[in-house]
Amino acid sequence: MELKNSKFARKLVLIVVAVLGVMMASGVYGSLAKTETYEGLKLFSDVLEEIEKNYVETVDTRELIEKAITGMVESLDPHSTFMPPEAFDALQNETRGEFGGIGIVITKRDGMLTVVSPIEGTPASRAGIRANDVIIKVDGKPTKDMMLWEAVKKMRGEPGTEINITVMREGRSKPMELSLVRDVIPMESVKYAMLKPGYGYVWITNFRENTTDEVKKALADLEKRGDSLKGLILDLRDSPGGLLTQAVSVSDVFLTKGNIVSIRGRNENKESSYEASVDKSEPDYPVVVLINGGTASAAEIVAGALQDHKRALVLGTTSFGKGSVQTVKPLRGGYGLKYTVAKYYTPDGRSIQAEGIHPDLVVKRELVDEKTGGLSASRIKERDLENHLPGEMEQKGTVEKDSSGKLDQKEDKEKPSAENDDEEADLEKLLRLRNALYSHSDRDPEVLLLDSQVNRAYEILKGYSVFRALGEGKQ
Repeated sequence: MELKNSKFARKLVLIVVAVLGVMMASGVYGSLAKTETYEGLKLFSDVLEEIEKNYVETVDTRELIEKAITGMVESLDPHSTFMPPEAFDALQNETRGEFGGIGIVITKRDGMLTVVSPIEGTPASRAGIRANDVIIKVDGKPTKDMMLWEAVKKMRGEPGTEINITVMREGRSKPMELSLVRDVIPMESVKYAMLKPGYGYVWITNFRENTTDEVKKALADLEKRGDSLKGLILDLRDSPGGLLTQAVSVSDVFLTKGNIVSIRGRNENKESSYEASVDKSEPDYPVVVLINGGTASAAEIVAGALQDHKRALVLGTTSFGKGSVQTVKPLRGGYGLKYTVAKYYTPDGRSIQAEGIHPDLVVKRELVDEKTGGLSASRIKERDLENHLPGEMEQKGTVEKDSSGKLDQKEDKEKPSAENDDEEADLEKLLRLRNALYSHSDRDPEVLLLDSQVNRAYEILKGYSVFRALGEGKQ
């Protein structure tokens, strides 16, 4: 192993030297030699060679280099990462096919494995795991220094197998030990129901390869159940996003023309824009889009496009704010590099990054007629993540910090719930109803309407129909 590592290190140094030699031959060596890049490469090779020769124990040079590259990439922003072959393979399967797991979207926050949102209808959701929960152990192994891909790999596995996780939650003094049974995380990404005659409900859980086709199928089925739809609720809450192409095509279902989203990077010549197409099949009924702090990425693109084109009223609370674009580059040896190359901009030129989509109407999520704020608890946002790319408001200094030191906008502060035993009991009751509300099986419109946000959206659509009918009657 030592000989192998030694050869590997020498090979790396030789590659660096060869690259510099090419630069010399092309006439650019003189200018590069004075840059920090050249000095940094020399320093890296010196340190690597010194450790390999004189460290107290034999080192795995390849592992050292992997960790060095990992640290370099992950220092850029929370969404850039260097992936070993097993992590790269897992990434390829995230947007196609089915896999066994517990169903959560996670990130690293202050070095801790933190839940962004549970995926509805999965073991994590049924167990009551919530946004902001910190997973401190997986099967007894601490997660503090665990790489994100390692944590994902440990939580995935064969459906039917058991996994134990230890969770810390704000408002609780002791960690919670949870035992979950892995299940198939479904590829199906759209659920729908008829709330009342003429008023449809479509929920997009994530954006996968067939999401647009599923949306079109849902709309067609809802329209067959009555003479016509009078209004639609498009639920994007807790949708972590997914494929950009699907975000664009889902938006296009409702738009007849105009820009959907623009992508701008460092190179202005590489700016790209996605436009709506006219196929004369776009629905003309009013739409209310539901968002919350778990609405991210592709879901934010849809919400922003429909909002800017005045095609939908956006209701709920401010979205996550993941407005950056990553590209994945395969590397030799089965490795992969995912890194940020641009930012998303809505049709009106608003940057989503670290700011999110702000609803037209702010409505906290509660049970109708229940005195509990169980689902209005604060959530992680993009701007809370370490090394996040700053949003335009942050750069202008117009985003303030709340009492905890986190960046926040004044109009969207959400206070934690479950401060005492009574509120905790109310929250558990609410979560049980929430699981019924968002199961991946039968949908009960009466249960859906217990959700304050769904209920308010329905009342808005019903009121719109009434006023439109009155207006037509006066004519």
